[in-house]
Amino acid sequence: MTVSGVSRSAAFTGALGSLLDAEFPTRLFAKDATLWGEAAEPEAAVRLGWTDFAETAESVISEAEVLAAEFGAAGVDRFVLCGMGGSSLAPLVIAPSLTVLDSTHPATVRAALEGDLSRTAVVVSSKSGGTVETLSHLAAFEAAFIGAGIDPADRIVVVTDPASALAVSATESGKRVFLADPNVGGRFSALTAFGIVPSVLAGADMRGILAQAVAARTALTACVAGNPALILAAAISVGLPERFLLELRPDGSLPADLGLWIEQLVAESTGKDGRGVLPIALPLGDHQRETPASLSVSFGRDSTLHDAAAVQDTGAGPTAEPALQTAHAGLAVIADLGAQLLLWQVVTAALGFLLRVDPFNQPDVEAAKAATRESLGAPSAQPELSPAEVCERLRATVSNGGYVAIQAYVDSTDAALGAALEELRAALNADLGAPVSVGYGPRYLHSTGQFHKGGPSKAVFLQLVGATDRDVAIPGAEQSFGELMAAQAAGDARVLDGRGRPVVTVVTDAPLDFVRALLARY
Repeated sequence: MTVSGVSRSAAFTGALGSLLDAEFPTRLFAKDATLWGEAAEPEAAVRLGWTDFAETAESVISEAEVLAAEFGAAGVDRFVLCGMGGSSLAPLVIAPSLTVLDSTHPATVRAALEGDLSRTAVVVSSKSGGTVETLSHLAAFEAAFIGAGIDPADRIVVVTDPASALAVSATESGKRVFLADPNVGGRFSALTAFGIVPSVLAGADMRGILAQAVAARTALTACVAGNPALILAAAISVGLPERFLLELRPDGSLPADLGLWIEQLVAESTGKDGRGVLPIALPLGDHQRETPASLSVSFGRDSTLHDAAAVQDTGAGPTAEPALQTAHAGLAVIADLGAQLLLWQVVTAALGFLLRVDPFNQPDVEAAKAATRESLGAPSAQPELSPAEVCERLRATVSNGGYVAIQAYVDSTDAALGAALEELRAALNADLGAPVSVGYGPRYLHSTGQFHKGGPSKAVFLQLVGATDRDVAIPGAEQSFGELMAAQAAGDARVLDGRGRPVVTVVTDAPLDFVRALLARY
């Protein structure tokens, strides 16, 4: 496990020294809730269960393996995960064969529902048990299974916190329920039931990933200058507040979606009080131009580390200084997948310490939820904008040292549209000279949305809302999926605008055509 490309500036040495002087890793893994200040202490006191993940992970894996065998014997080999943010992004990385449903776009929901239900099982994951998107997905799948003559209790598995409303209702209806550790926040839950259960059901080698994380733990708990998590956190903090963007670049040896998980973990944990770090998950081979506001961070797996026991710091041992290479301007983080998961969680906690923010709360997320509810009751019409007008507004509002965030409320299963959005990212980056992020809505609301509203006010937001005349009903609800999605987009735009953060919204029933029209202007 290595971090390379670090420049040993005075600022870096100072940040690293602050972490060491505070005995940060020792106190973190001792669950010392005072690390982030008095105001953060109550929340931190019930959010540090992830530091001893191995104590319960083995039993959860074993229980999930038994269920996987039962499903296999019944001919079930298609698994859908319904969850948002921390409940879905780790399994997306760990088990690529999973169908992850974290959208309210009718076409995306329809695609998940129209799979072969005779061989389908659904994992419904929600820490709070009240996530509106996930409960809507649950209602839709219950109705679909009943319509296909299948008992939902035989095919729906629930992962949630003890005593949540979802835990109670799922137990009463006879569904299989996995109770997660209530002392772990959603975005830190990759190595708990939320990450384990759907991944094991989908055939991932969670025992191997757990072994990698356990092997990495020794280096990450050491209160020494060679601790890779402290090195990475200190290196990221050096350029703040001006250099607050991390351009995450996969090298192809690990799933590229690991960038989405890191993006959610770091952005939602640090983006508050006008401060924070915003990772931008880039696709493999992306050549987005770097700016003074961005730091390039590549990630991958050293192919020589076949044995989990071989995961270690570069050097003679856990107390050695790592070999710091400076072959390129950015950083490189090399570790197996399990080690990456634990490493970035420690890094995020350390960044919270250095930034003096509470990494375990999300104070601005509820504002968007409330605005969504208001928008459902009183939908507002958006003015129609031409591609030329969109281009003009973006050029007029992007700030020096800022970034552009594309918020795409579109069908995430549309490969052609996904490719066009990546082309648009590159075109805007070249034209505006600013970093550009792309996030699917409402996924980003549970990821970078906290940073958008609570972090530095340096963005212009381009909302692309794909309207559709083929809506999907939410059983038992007054609104449809299409209406919920439109309200989520409008609600978030309302909150951003109310905080003086410019939003350019385009509502169109042909999003691919509109993106192509935008591209034609660059």
